Amino acid sequence: MVNIEVVLFVVLAVLFVGSGIMVITRRSPVLAVLYLILNFFALAGLYLTLQAQFIAVIQIIVYAGAIMVLFLFVIMLLNLKDEEKLIEKITARKVLAVGLSAAVMFEILYIIWISTPGIERDVAKAEELGRVEAIGKALFSDFLFPFEVTSVVLIVAIVGAVILAKKKLD
Repeated sequence: MVNIEVVLFVVLAVLFVGSGIMVITRRSPVLAVLYLILNFFALAGLYLTLQAQFIAVIQIIVYAGAIMVLFLFVIMLLNLKDEEKLIEKITARKVLAVGLSAAVMFEILYIIWISTPGIERDVAKAEELGRVEAIGKALFSDFLFPFEVTSVVLIVAIVGAVILAKKKLD
């Protein structure tokens, strides 16, 4: 009997990998960005199948929403009309880089395979990691000081940006 969660996971994983391949093979930067947005939505779906609702929502809001709009805006602002300049030739250096990358990937997979022969995973703890309650509890107990330092740094950056913008207006 096939579980619906397994089928959904496989479909989202295929969509994730397929859209990732489409991102790096498209000649048009706009199409690449649109496939990257699809990739982010597939990743958010994978997070949902892993019971990490908060991370899935943040994935969509931050990456698919804000970051991709910024990428699309910059690409449209650059107005890349001559796409022939974007085409790269396959050289021996690139073939060597792909080969070495594949070798490193296989080494990492081999090390993971031999180092974890019988580790049992704590599924209940893994399901709790992506929930809002667990993230909030960790953020405001164990990581309170780094959270506050980050808040102060962001406020200083905003005040600095306002001061610089005000000087240019005056």
